[in-house]
Amino acid sequence: MYYLYIIYSETFNRFYVGSSQAPWKRLQSHNTSKFNTYTSKYRPWVLKAVFEAGITRGDAKKIERFVKKQKSRTLLLKLIDEEFVPNGKLARLVRVPQVRH
Repeated sequence: MYYLYIIYSETFNRFYVGSSQAPWKRLQSHNTSKFNTYTSKYRPWVLKAVFEAGITRGDAKKIERFVKKQKSRTLLLKLIDEEFVPNGKLARLVRVPQVRH
């Protein structure tokens, strides 16, 4: 299973959206990678939401690209709201409880 995840940097008030088979491991990587990347500049990151995004990497990447193309902070705030129910192109997203795996 592939997941869409949303992380947030409280220090810099920034969101980042990504997809991975292991979002909890990716969070650790975003916070500790020695490489100079977009996320390395805004540490520390906290995991705000995780959604099941599909069986294949391609499925997850399609949803990730859709969310990123929106360039909408409002959408991200809705997605991290536990009471928000995704619809339209995001209807197949299934929220994963905020439990560390």
